[in-house]
Amino acid sequence: MKSKGTGWIAFSSIILIVAGIMRILDGIWAIRVKGELQDSLFFNDVTTYGWLWLAVGVMLVLAGVAVSQGSSIGRWVGILAASLAAISAMAWMPIQPVWSLTYVIVAFMVIYGLVVYGGEALEDA
Repeated sequence: MKSKGTGWIAFSSIILIVAGIMRILDGIWAIRVKGELQDSLFFNDVTTYGWLWLAVGVMLVLAGVAVSQGSSIGRWVGILAASLAAISAMAWMPIQPVWSLTYVIVAFMVIYGLVVYGGEALEDA
């Protein structure tokens, strides 16, 4: 029997994986560019963001895979990873406000799905 919230869990795991792949690609790009930023919130060096995004991206992918396999630990790592994704998106708010806000909203949707439905859906799996 399909438990309540399995759609949210599937959504969360897919978004974690896709966002992780996007962050990994962003990280690789930023490491290769080696430039300076003028209006950045946290760092002025693009390479620093590259390494940060690479680490967050790997964490997002691993969390998404763990959540899709029904891991309770993966759920908590997913919540942490989505939180880090939202915070890392805030760094670009002055430069790309619409995209950053969209990224933050999607990260909050993932957190909502994992917090509200993660325990029930993962226990029933």
